[in-house]
Amino acid sequence: MATINLDSSNFEETITKNSIVFVDFWATWCGPCKAFGPIFEAASEKHTDIVFAKVDIDKNPELASDIQAVPTLLIAKNGTVIFKQAGALRASDLENVIEKVKEYEA
Repeated sequence: MATINLDSSNFEETITKNSIVFVDFWATWCGPCKAFGPIFEAASEKHTDIVFAKVDIDKNPELASDIQAVPTLLIAKNGTVIFKQAGALRASDLENVIEKVKEYEA
């Protein structure tokens, strides 16, 4: 599954209606975001059982009000945010996070 774009009209429903959701908060002007984008996209193609979504913080400031740096990865499981961390991840680190989230009982 490719990544989907979230905004205020579909953010809450996406988080609550799916078992695992990874959200990449990013900006077009952010260098680390540009580096992380392809890694995030590749993971979305590999892990089709997870929803991978992106939020452009400049187009959706209401969703990014508590985001202090980009990229920030937010992870929700069964409607509850279980992880939030700023900074780009390497592919291997993202894979480790994905495996831990799948194992985590929320």
